[in-house]
Amino acid sequence: MEDEYIRLIFGLKLKQIRTDKNLSLFGLSKITGLSKSYLNEIEKGKKYPKTDKIIILAESLEVPYDHLVSLKLDKNLAPIGEILQSKILKEIPLELFGIQENNLIDIVANAPAKVNAFISTIIKIAQNYNLTRESFFLASLRSYQEAHNNYFEDIEADVEKFAKAYQIDLEKPITSSYLEEILVEEFSYKINNTELDKFDNLGDLRNIFIPKSNTLLLSKDITEAQKTFIYAKELAYNFLNIENRLYTFPWIKFDSFDQVLNNFIASYFAGALIIPKKSLITKLTDLFNQKEWQPLSLHKIIKSYNCSDETFYQRLTNILPKAFNIKNLFFLRFTHKEGSGSYRLSKELHITQQQSPHSNRNNEHYCRRWISLKTIEDFKITKHEKSAFGIQISSYENSQNEYLVLSSANKDPFKKGIHRSISIGLLLSPHLKRKIKFLKEDTFSKQLVGVTCETCSVVKCKERVAEPWRLEKQQNHDKIAETVAKIINSFE
Repeated sequence: MEDEYIRLIFGLKLKQIRTDKNLSLFGLSKITGLSKSYLNEIEKGKKYPKTDKIIILAESLEVPYDHLVSLKLDKNLAPIGEILQSKILKEIPLELFGIQENNLIDIVANAPAKVNAFISTIIKIAQNYNLTRESFFLASLRSYQEAHNNYFEDIEADVEKFAKAYQIDLEKPITSSYLEEILVEEFSYKINNTELDKFDNLGDLRNIFIPKSNTLLLSKDITEAQKTFIYAKELAYNFLNIENRLYTFPWIKFDSFDQVLNNFIASYFAGALIIPKKSLITKLTDLFNQKEWQPLSLHKIIKSYNCSDETFYQRLTNILPKAFNIKNLFFLRFTHKEGSGSYRLSKELHITQQQSPHSNRNNEHYCRRWISLKTIEDFKITKHEKSAFGIQISSYENSQNEYLVLSSANKDPFKKGIHRSISIGLLLSPHLKRKIKFLKEDTFSKQLVGVTCETCSVVKCKERVAEPWRLEKQQNHDKIAETVAKIINSFE
């Protein structure tokens, strides 16, 4: 076991023995002659006492020396030992949420049986949901983003420093050639556009970075926007001195949470460089001040940057909460395999509150009335060359919530027969209506939507692809509970 865990186990045992004897830290300090602060640091796992101090503690507490130094824990502390030895706490990015590991150990130590039962339950839930280690990391990252409204001032500032250092005009579109020049001249990169395509099974990869030779392998099929984003990420790794990083895009596997976090930081940096904050705020302000909705206006804003639709929509999730105080929003990415009847929610982000929809584990069918799915179907039917766009107001059944949802769909260039859509939804509120001048009652078509067919109560739905069996099961349970309550009341 690592030294820190040995310290933690010793501290837990000491605290348990002390409390079993109804001794305060002050009292233990008096009978041992050791300072209260020193004893407190031992119990928190910050210090491991020397042999002479352990002898004093053992004699004062009337316990065998061997028992005190043994790594074997009593029955009620055994679950903590298992948690420590499994190193699960190392997998959880506690520091992102302002939690110290020792504080968590303290919580566990105060009610070991209950906390162990809780952790066991969480693990079983994770197994039922087929939650992988990578999924856990990504869920932690998503929570971190949501806790900060997906806006990070320090990265925004780093982008401006970088632009100034390398004389990049953030008022003009950034090209891959300019960023490539910086990578080659400043960071000694070698760019290889042929090697990656020699391997048939690497068709999904856009790039591989080889650290030993500082070589960046690029797929020949990437677009100018994708190449610019890849270069911007590489510059982020170098400019921010990030060493613990991923070497492929898309990622194949994560070795640690730090890699997940650093991948996010580099991606955020790239998006902020390609779509600068000040420029985007100015353009969005002009758009929102228009009295009438003009679809081409938004299209022109997107095309004014050298970016993909996904990068642009992702960037909106940074800027809208911070600059316009539009915080009740969600971001979704759906994928759909041609010829199949299913849609997969492959990426999601919810700012401020947990808006529907969310990824589900039961293979239920997402509502076909969503604009996210409609734009995919529209793209397939009309055979757009680049993207299909859609916008609607989604009004959720059995809910007060309505969302203005913008969506675009296109082909996945790296996965044959796969279509995808990117959507951003903004909660309709008085604040949103004040911010967006063209948002009137009849500006956009309104659609009553559910979450999944299996839980939806909308009747005579032409788009329904599955019966609402889950909803009917719940309604039946509610009726039984109501009847049982009446029977009980009748005998009182």
